[in-house]
This record gives sequence, structure tokens and C-alpha cells, in this order.
Amino acid sequence: MRYNKPPLTRKEQIQKLKERGLKFEDEVKAEAYLKNISFYRLRAYTYPFQDNHDPEHPFIQDVSFDQIIHLYIFDRRLRILVLNAIEKIEVAFRTHIIYNYSLQYGGHWFTDSVLFHNETHFHNNMEKITEELHRSNETFIKHYFDKYTSPKLPPAWMTLEAISMGTMGKLFSNLKRDKLKKKTARGFGLKETNHLENWMHVFGNLRNICAHHGRLWNRRFPTLVFLPRDTLNSFIDNIHVDQNKLYAQLCCINYIIQQIAPKSNFVSDLKALINKCPMVNCRDMGFPENWEEEALWK
Repeated sequence: MRYNKPPLTRKEQIQKLKERGLKFEDEVKAEAYLKNISFYRLRAYTYPFQDNHDPEHPFIQDVSFDQIIHLYIFDRRLRILVLNAIEKIEVAFRTHIIYNYSLQYGGHWFTDSVLFHNETHFHNNMEKITEELHRSNETFIKHYFDKYTSPKLPPAWMTLEAISMGTMGKLFSNLKRDKLKKKTARGFGLKETNHLENWMHVFGNLRNICAHHGRLWNRRFPTLVFLPRDTLNSFIDNIHVDQNKLYAQLCCINYIIQQIAPKSNFVSDLKALINKCPMVNCRDMGFPENWEEEALWK
């Protein structure tokens, strides 16, 4: 089947939405929004309110363009909130690993294959680390390569601050599950290292979605987040929630934030954001009933 839909002017976009049943209070204002937010990007926010089995995609709920914009703005603010929290977690994650392993094994521990359980993954990670360092614009990385010839790579407190979070997560996952790795996990309130491995992978994917302005509301994520039954501090009692929806990830983010930044406003900011947008149905993000009664969210 050949794709043959033509591009539409903004006025034609508005007309098509009106024909499908979307309400408009101010078409001039709507056209101004469509100058800066593409028609197709907004489609992700109108989709749940339409009959998408019908090729004309008629609206099956009484919805206005302004309400769709409010939902879009909510999602944008949610991305900012989540991105800010993940930044704190990533910085703490790097810091804990660098500190724990460097004191135990020296500054270049990450180049020692003995500490890792899969040699192939180790060599792949080292190639990626070397590639990222030589591509880095960080002044301290350039200074090291200009001044020193041995060891070939900078110490962990430089190298692991300059590599991507994806590479950092792969390096950590490949570390042998020994007492030191368990100590690192416990620093984030987790008893099992596989939970920290999974969470960092999930957070990395979530951060990338946020950084590329992707939708969080009403999204299913490809990677399931592990929800532990036993943690060092209060987690959620109801772990029978959708592991591929945002709520599960927010629980994990909030749990770690409470360990590393106990005075954070993450909980209050999230609740305020949800309350400001009547269009938001928390079930679309995997929130169960009475989620606010969980100790984690009080």
C-alpha cells in the first residue's frame, strides 16, 4: 500500500480536526500553537480520544483543542520533572561506583578484566569507553591525553564522569556480583544488585525519551522495571502494577531520590502537576487506585 497523504496547511489541519469532532474555542489561537507544535506531534495526545479503527479517526469523547494543549503542556512539564530527578540519580550512581571501586582497587580498576564476569562484554565496553573518551570535549579528558602517556586511559574519577550513562550501566552490569557491588546497591537502599542494574538501564532509556521530547503520558515502555519485594526502606506494597508503564518507573525514581536527596520536592511537585491538569487520567500512566496512600508517596 502506497502512502499518499498530502501535507496540510494549518487552516486545513484545524478543519480536519473539526471534521473529526474536536472542539475549537479560538481558531486563531489554535493556529498559533500549530506554528510551534506540529500537527503530528499532537496526534499522540488526541489518539486515546479517537476511534482509531475508523480511517477517519473520529473523536469519541467530547474534547477541545485547548484540553489537548493542556495535556501536552502537562507532559512537557512531567518530562522536565523526571529529567531533573534522573540527573541527580545518575550523578550519585557514578559517584558511588567511582568511590567504592577506586578505594578498593585503585584508579584504573575498570581496565581490569578480573573484576568482570563476561570477558567479551568487558572488551566491548572498553572499546566503547575508549571511543567515547577520544570523542569527548571535556577539558580534563583532553588535558590527561595531552600530558600523560601511561596509563592509556584517565583514572575512573575522570573516565566514568565522561562516558555515557548507557555505557556506564553496561560496565556496572558486567561487574561481578560480589560484596563491593552489593555495597554499592545498598547505598541506594537496595538489597539485590540486579535491581540496581535494571533500574539504571530503565532510567537511561527514560532519560533518552525525555531528552528527545518524547511522550511519557499514556506510553508503554519496552523494558520492564523490576519491583523488589524487599528493600532497606519503605517501597510500595502494591507491586502488582504495570511494569512497562510510567508509574512503576516513578516509584523507583522516588525511592532512590529519597535515599540520596531526602529533602527533595519530587513527590509534592508530581502531585501538584497532576492536580493542575484535569485532563490527566493517572490510569493511563499505570497509577493504581489509592497510590497516594503508599508510604513511598506520603
